[in-house]
Amino acid sequence: MEPQHGDRPHSPGPSVHPIGFAAGVACILVGLIINPKLIAPIGAAIAIVFGFLWARDATKEFRGAPVHPVQPERGGPPPSTDAAAVPADQGEAAMPEPEPGERFPRSKFLEFSTLGLGGVIGGLVTVPALGFMVIPAYRKQGYPMVDLGPLTNFTEGKWFVTKFFMHPETGDVSHRTAYIRNNGFLNGKPSLTIISNRCAHLGCPVQPNGPVQDNQAKEIKGKNGQEITMIPTIPAGGYGCPCHGGQYDSEGNRVSGPPVRALDRYDFEVVDGRLVLGKPYSVAHVDGEGKNARIHKYKLTGPGEHVDGWEQIFYPLQPPH
Repeated sequence: MEPQHGDRPHSPGPSVHPIGFAAGVACILVGLIINPKLIAPIGAAIAIVFGFLWARDATKEFRGAPVHPVQPERGGPPPSTDAAAVPADQGEAAMPEPEPGERFPRSKFLEFSTLGLGGVIGGLVTVPALGFMVIPAYRKQGYPMVDLGPLTNFTEGKWFVTKFFMHPETGDVSHRTAYIRNNGFLNGKPSLTIISNRCAHLGCPVQPNGPVQDNQAKEIKGKNGQEITMIPTIPAGGYGCPCHGGQYDSEGNRVSGPPVRALDRYDFEVVDGRLVLGKPYSVAHVDGEGKNARIHKYKLTGPGEHVDGWEQIFYPLQPPH
């Protein structure tokens, strides 16, 4: 005959606290890549809250009386004609009486010790791996100031293909090219147009569509022995990408092809009469030309990424520079 449970409460179902804790940890890992200043802290808060609830739920039976005490079953099997069983505390094989106040038997101690040791080992294995994966994206991501020599080398109104090294000590891997034009003075301050040659599609090096006067190239020395090459050019037809056919006008605006925005530009300073290149930044588009141009400037983003419009929501945030 099947036992009848009657009104006896069922055992509690599985807790959702481990699931919430795992979701918080996943949110932390995703936030470190997408938005370490917003999403990662939210994930940490979720993991802490659900971890606390999980630990409290797991230790509930040791902190007081059970919430739902087990009710004795009514009825029972028919009386047996066999001899009564000997109590466990009587006879030769009697079990010793439990010590008063004992709350953590050996099995529970071994269980929690195993889980704790496993957690420590998992942390020792996981944390260093995550550190080597995440931390390099946040270290040494700045851009050095590059001295390009006296401003008088850049003739007003002329374009120069300017080649330099971002980090001379690392060799050719840091080689960069910029298209520079001296626009004269604006409100008493020097105005220059400094355009990156990195295509806004996939990063290929764009080239002037006009003649490049290699026979007039000159080598100059910046500070700290920086080698700089200046080659006059006439980009009357703007710039073109040889990889996928992207076309830009002389101010770097996209004209046709797959690029999603204008060419990137560089900040600059004039210090003691010398042109010092600053950080690059992205440009949606440019209105006007030369010193009268109005630049729609944005934080530097990778090739192929929109910087304005609704499309920008599909791209992850860049690590801090």
